[in-house]
Amino acid sequence: MIAAINVIGIDVSRDWLDGFRLPGLQRFRLANSPEGHEELISMICQMSELVQVGFEATGGQEWALWAALVEAGDEARQLPPAQIKAFAMSRGTRAKTDRIDAELIAHFMMFRPEAGRTLPSDNLRVLRALTTRRAQIVEMRKRLTAQISARKKQGIPADIEDLDAELKAMLDAQISDLEQRINRAISSEETSATKAHLLRSIPGIGPVSAAMLIAEMPELGRMTAGEAAAMAGLAPVPHDSGAMRGRRAIAGGRRALRHVLF
Repeated sequence: MIAAINVIGIDVSRDWLDGFRLPGLQRFRLANSPEGHEELISMICQMSELVQVGFEATGGQEWALWAALVEAGDEARQLPPAQIKAFAMSRGTRAKTDRIDAELIAHFMMFRPEAGRTLPSDNLRVLRALTTRRAQIVEMRKRLTAQISARKKQGIPADIEDLDAELKAMLDAQISDLEQRINRAISSEETSATKAHLLRSIPGIGPVSAAMLIAEMPELGRMTAGEAAAMAGLAPVPHDSGAMRGRRAIAGGRRALRHVLF
C-alpha cells in the first residue's frame, strides 16, 4: 500500500462526523447524513494529494459513510477500536472526546496506514446483515425458551402457554427464513460459495459457522492460521515476564466470530 500524503481521522456517531486532517491539523464537524457525506467527499476532491480516511468500527453507524467514500473512489478503512485504544495509551492520552478520538485516529493512520480493513462487497454486506439478524433472533428464542421453562415450574395458565408457543413458532419461522436467505446469498457469489464448500469440509464447521466466517472474516484465505485465530479472538495470548510464565488466555478479536466458534 502506498502511504497517503493526507489522512483524515473521523470519529463517527449517530448524528455527527468529527474529523481531523493531517498534515494541517484541520478540524471539522459534519452531519452523519448523505449531505454530510457529500460535503466530506467534496472536501477530499479539493485535495490534490492522495487521501486516506479512517474511522473506528461503531456497530454500523459508519457503513453509509464508508460506502459513499468508496463509491466516490476514495480510500477508506475501518479500524479496530482496540488498536486505537492501545495507541492512545501508548501516547499517554487519557482524555476522551469526539475531537480527541478523531485526532488519535488520524495519527494512528499515519503510523499504521495498512491497518484496518477495506469495504466488503455488496453481497458480503448483505450476508453480514442476515447473519447478524439471525444471531439476534436465536438469542431472543433462547431467552424465550428459558422463560417458558421457568413459567412451567410456576404453573402458568394455559392461555399464556399458547402465547409462548405462538411466539416461539414465529421465531422459528423467522430463523428458517433467514437461513434460506443466507444460503442464497452465499450461493449467488462464486467466491463465497467456494469458501463455504471448503469450510464445511472441516469437521465441526456447519452451515451456521461457515456463514459467520464468510461474513465476519472476508480476509479468510489471505492470512495464516495464527492470524485467523487472533482475528477471531481465539489465539491464546501469553503473559510472561522473565522467569514467570503466566496463564494463556483468549481475548479481543471479532466478538461475533468468537461467540460462534468457541
